[in-house]
Amino acid sequence: MPKIKSAINVLLQEAEELCIGSSVVELDRVPTALEFCREFYGKNQPVVIRKAVSWPAIGKWTPEYLIKALNDKIVDVAITPNGYADGLAVQDGKEYFVLPMETKMKLSQVINCLDDPTGAVYYIQKQNSNLSQDLPELAKDLRISDLDFAQQSFNKPPDAVNFWLGDERAVTSMHKDPYENLYCVVSGHKDFILIPPHQLSCVPRSLYPTGVYRTAANGQFYIEPFRDEDGCEQLTEWVSIDPIAPDLARFPEYSRARPLHVRVNAGDILYLPNYWFHHVRQSHKCIAVNFWYDLDYDSRYCYFRMLEELTSKTS
Repeated sequence: MPKIKSAINVLLQEAEELCIGSSVVELDRVPTALEFCREFYGKNQPVVIRKAVSWPAIGKWTPEYLIKALNDKIVDVAITPNGYADGLAVQDGKEYFVLPMETKMKLSQVINCLDDPTGAVYYIQKQNSNLSQDLPELAKDLRISDLDFAQQSFNKPPDAVNFWLGDERAVTSMHKDPYENLYCVVSGHKDFILIPPHQLSCVPRSLYPTGVYRTAANGQFYIEPFRDEDGCEQLTEWVSIDPIAPDLARFPEYSRARPLHVRVNAGDILYLPNYWFHHVRQSHKCIAVNFWYDLDYDSRYCYFRMLEELTSKTS
């Protein structure tokens, strides 16, 4: 075990010096497919491309326009008391991983709820390719050809195209995804905190009982635990720390992490490689579209799985 810890420490030091740097690379022009593949996709390194898209959606997608373009259709909405959909919360002294309460509402109702800073937090964030599946009317305002520089590297169409709309209280807690992610902000801005996969040992994680938010007859939220057929609690592994206010006394390993911070504005693209940890906040009524491409199960995947196995032996 001491040898494993020593090897991980060497990895952290050398990767910090040689690979990632102290900030996310920013480009003021769209790279060629070869440049993107060589400098970013091949290195599993994020990049922000400023003013990369000139879609009709940019400047056009206001809440009022969306209501009209979608004929005020019914949409899927995630609702939480605190803005943390898919995050940790405490009930009766016990910490849970909690999914949001989900409902269907007219888009105009959702937007009206966004203007109530004292009520529950509403977020259109269903990650089931909801733009292409549920909101195809909006596709005409996008130009997927603007993403050719990346799609040539991925050599596949996106597995999901997701639409996001929420207010500044909606927060995405720290997590990782098994996708190559092209995140495009249409209106407002998103603030990302990123941690590279090689810093896995610095990111505390644990198994938490899983539940979902419900509301009682008086409108108060509570957590309903998930249980299997035998009545046992279902468990979910999740990141234990809040990078906005890290509790280093409880999670000292996080002090070795070197998080990167970047703001993605309207018209920008963030390329977020697979298995990068990320935490996201946003401006009020921010609108975004992201494109998920399933990862290739290549040497990078094997490398991350090896890190997971080694890290588990030191915890």
